[in-house]
Amino acid sequence: MRALAIFITGSLFIHLFSHTNLAYCQSITDTTSTSFDPRKPRPEKDVADVVRKWFPGLPISPHDSTSFLDGKRFVLVLPQVGYTLQTRGLIALVINTAFRQPRANLSSITGNIQYTQNKQVIFTTNSSVWSSDNRIVWNNDWRLMHYPQATYGLGMYTSTDRVINMDYAYLRLYQSILRRLSRNLYGGFGYGLDLHWNIDSYNSHREITRISRYAAGVQGRSISSGPTINLLYDNRQNALNPNGGLYINAVFRANTRLLGSDETYQSMLLEARKYIRFPAQSENILAIWSYNAFTVSGTPPFLDLPSTGWDSNGNVGRGFIQGRFRGKNLLYAETEYRFRISSNRLLGGVVFANAQTVTELTSKQFEKIAPAVGAGLRFKMNKISRTNLSVDYGFGLDGSHGLFFNLGEVF
Repeated sequence: MRALAIFITGSLFIHLFSHTNLAYCQSITDTTSTSFDPRKPRPEKDVADVVRKWFPGLPISPHDSTSFLDGKRFVLVLPQVGYTLQTRGLIALVINTAFRQPRANLSSITGNIQYTQNKQVIFTTNSSVWSSDNRIVWNNDWRLMHYPQATYGLGMYTSTDRVINMDYAYLRLYQSILRRLSRNLYGGFGYGLDLHWNIDSYNSHREITRISRYAAGVQGRSISSGPTINLLYDNRQNALNPNGGLYINAVFRANTRLLGSDETYQSMLLEARKYIRFPAQSENILAIWSYNAFTVSGTPPFLDLPSTGWDSNGNVGRGFIQGRFRGKNLLYAETEYRFRISSNRLLGGVVFANAQTVTELTSKQFEKIAPAVGAGLRFKMNKISRTNLSVDYGFGLDGSHGLFFNLGEVF
C-alpha cells in the first residue's frame, strides 16, 4: 500500500468576482472572536502573501479581514492533482461559495468533481447554511459516484493479500434541518438515502464471490432509506481550524421498507470532538476525536455498514485504505497535537495516533484493535479564516501506510 503522492493545487486564489477576498471556508461560528478581530493585526502570512511576494505581477489579492466583516459573498475555484490510496492518481475541481446572513455563522456550499486513475467518477456537494441569528441550520451531503474499489471482507481478521474488488454506482442523499433549542444546542430531523446499483463483486480471476458469508448488498442493488433524528452541540469558534471548544453530534436513522429500503434496520452515529490549548497559554492544540457508528437492529447492506474512511469527510482511519475494516458496529478514537513551526504561522505541524475496531460477524464482539500513527504538515492557505492545507503520512498495521490530504483540519 505504498503511495508515492503529489498534491498540486493550481490557481489557489482565483477570485471570480471583484467582491471576493476570502479562500475556502466551511463553517466559522463566531466572527467576532479575537482570532478574527481586525483591530488586532497579527504578524501572519499565508500562501497568498507568499505568491504575491514571489510573483508581484500576478493579480493576487491579499486576504483582508474587512471583506470578511462586510458579509460579502465569495467564490473559489480550486483545480487539484493528487494521489490517494483508494483512487491512485486523480484530477479534481473544487468550487466553493460562502456567504453570511445577518448575525449568523458563515454559510458554505462546496461542490467537487473528480476523475481518478482507478476510473472512478465522483460528484459531491456539501453545504452548511445558517439562517439569520443562527436560528436554523441546513446541512446536506449529496454524492453521485461510479466507484470501483477494493474491499477486504468483514471484521478485523482480514488481510490485504485477499482483496475482493467491487464495482458499483452510488447515489447518496443526506439532508437535515435543525433548529436552535438553546445556546449552541440544535435539534431537528432529516432524511438519508443510500442507493447502490450495478454492484459486482469479484476476485482477481473475475470469479463472483460472496463476501465473508454476508449476502446483503454484494451483488446487484441495495437501498437504505429512512428519516433521521439529529441533535447537535457546537460551541467552536472556527470549525475549519478550531482553537478550542466542544462538538457533539448524534444521529439516529430508521431505515424502513415504507420509504423504499430493502430491509428495515436502525443505525446510530455518536461523534464528539474536543479541542484543548496545550500548554494553556500557547496556540498549540490537543485535539481529541471519538467517532462511533452502530447498527441498533436489523441488517444493513454490505456497502452501508460502518467502515474505515466512510465518514462524511473520509478521514476515519488515517494510515489505512478506505474500506479496510468493515462491520456492523465501529468504534474509533483519535488524538492529534497541532503546533506552529514558523513564527509567521505559514507552516505548522501535527503528530497523531488513532485506533479503530469493528465487530466480528460471528461473535458480534469487538475482538481486535487496529492502531495507526503519523505526522503531517500544515500550510496556511488563508490567515483570516485560518484555513490550512493538511498533508499527513500515516502508518497502520500489516505494512499499511500512505499520504492523506485535506483542505482544513482533519477534524
